Formats: sequence, C-alpha cells, structure tokens
Amino acid sequence: MPENACATPLRGHSRLRWRAVSASFPSLEASTEPSYTLKVASTKKPVKSGASRAPAKPNNPAAMVASPWRSLALRIGIPIVVLWVIGIILAGIWTSAAGRAIVLGVPALLTAGGLGLVIWALRQSSKAKAVAGVLSNVETAEDRKAALANLNQNFGKKDPAAIFAKAQLKLQEDPQEALRELEQIDLSKVLPTVADEARAQRAMIHLLIGQVSLAKPLAEAIDLKRHEDPRSRAMMVAVVGETWARSGQAKRALESLELYDPDEDTYEQVRPQLWRARAYASAYADDTRGMKRALRRLADQDPRILAGFLGKKTHPMLQKEAKRMLEQSGAMPRKMVYQRQ
Repeated sequence: MPENACATPLRGHSRLRWRAVSASFPSLEASTEPSYTLKVASTKKPVKSGASRAPAKPNNPAAMVASPWRSLALRIGIPIVVLWVIGIILAGIWTSAAGRAIVLGVPALLTAGGLGLVIWALRQSSKAKAVAGVLSNVETAEDRKAALANLNQNFGKKDPAAIFAKAQLKLQEDPQEALRELEQIDLSKVLPTVADEARAQRAMIHLLIGQVSLAKPLAEAIDLKRHEDPRSRAMMVAVVGETWARSGQAKRALESLELYDPDEDTYEQVRPQLWRARAYASAYADDTRGMKRALRRLADQDPRILAGFLGKKTHPMLQKEAKRMLEQSGAMPRKMVYQRQ
C-alpha cells in the first residue's frame, strides 16, 4: 500500500520552543559578550511533556550588575572639585580660623565620602567580573552544577551578581527556580538600577512562560530614566514594550519601541529582544506587515528564536506565522501527511 508524504513528522516541537526560551535570557548592561547566546550544549536529557530544556550557555552576569564606576567618579569628582575651589577662595578671605576650618572641612568630608563610594563601586565591579569568570566555560549540565556550587560557596547569598548568575544557570532547567532565585533580591535594599535589572529579568521570564499578568507590575515599576547605557535601556524598553503589547496596550508599546532601531550597531547585543517585542506589538496592533518583518529579522539571526512564539498563549496570528517560517527554514519539520491509494 503506497504512501506519499509531503514532509517529515512534526516532532521535537516543545524542545525547539524551550531552546528559544533559553536563548532569550537577556543581559541587561553593556557586555563584551553577545547577548542571546544560541550555542546549545550537547547534553541529552529525557524530554518532559510541554517544555524541554535544551541548555544554552549563560550570558555574562557582569553585564547585569557591572558598576559604572568611571561615570560615578565623574559625577562625584566634578562637584567636589568645584567645592574645593570655592572653599579655598573663601578660606583665603576668611579671617576667622573657625570659618576657614568650616569652608575647607566641608569639601574634605565630601571628598572622603566620594572616595568611599568609588571604592565600593570598584569592589562591586570586581565582584561581578569574578562571577562572570565562574560562568565563562559553562557548556554542559555538569558545568552548570559545578558553577552553581562555586557560586554558593564563594559568593554571598544576597550578592546581586551571584544571584543573576545562578538564575541564568537555573533557567536552563526550570524557569520557576530561576524566578525564585531572582526574588531573593530585596528591591528596596539594592541600588535602583540593580532593582530595575532584577525586575526586567523576572518580567522577561514571566513573559517567556506566558505569565503576562505577573510580568506587568514588574515592567511598569521600571524607571528607564535611571539607565544611561543605551543597550541597557533598549533591553528594558523591549521587556516593557512586550508586556504592554500583551496586556492590551499595543499602540503604546509600538510608540516606545519605534524609538529604538534594532538595526543600529549600538543595539546589536539586544537586537533579538527588540525584534521579539516588535513582533508581539505588531501582532496585537493588527499590523501584519510589521509582525512578519520582525519575524523575518529574527529568523535571519537564528530560526530557532521563532520557536519562542509557539506557546499556547501567543497571539494566534503570530503563532501561525512563526510556525510557517520555522517549517520553511527547516528548523522544524513539517507534519507528515499520508495518502492511501
């Protein structure tokens, strides 16, 4: 009984989709390593129904909490220099010893405080680089276990850099574990910029697993004005924009996303996330042309990223187009159709 098949069976759907999820874990600051690392380790695991975990190499956690100490030094140093100049001028014309002590003592105290802040920032930057070093060679499941053990043993439980790193490692196996790790960061006790980074990371994971309602309050609490680095700001705009698009504010999302051109060299490291957010915003705004353009740009970078749109809670039009492009690319086999003769 002959059979004619138009293509191969559709298998590995969930595996491909989770690979896209793993590949989409973002870095939130400027980094020497590209974001959206798509290299997948060769470890094999039993595939669970719903979402398979194909491990991906973690991104650089130093990029998430790297302290902008040079900028901090300039911000503190320039006002202090001005105060010293004023103090010296006043001390030259002040006849009272107590007066001279005051006008010189104030800038001296501020200088000591400023130096303390710069030293703290340098230590934070050094700590973040040390954490990045732990993850620099993580490729397999065994590497991840060793890296987690190293982080738990040599870094503080409340260290933001270590928490971000452990969340990335745990995301490869269980997004809920990654979320629980990130929730250990007390948003009220860390720097506002670090708190925003934690919010963005948590919101992104919620979006990746279809929990838009949980992502929304986190995304709306992010203050983009606090972030000077263009890549960091663009990444957060992508997270916020996707959240808005998927919660009934597609027009608002598009207006924000259109301020950032993903094709600019500045945004190379966050380009996939910007196009992903545009795809969602365009779909929910009924802009079919914009949606297809965003999906094509993602497919040009790596067709597997499109698998992230195959979840049940994705906009139907977006899901259908992503599946079609995946099948055309060969990254996902077409469903086999049998005909009896």
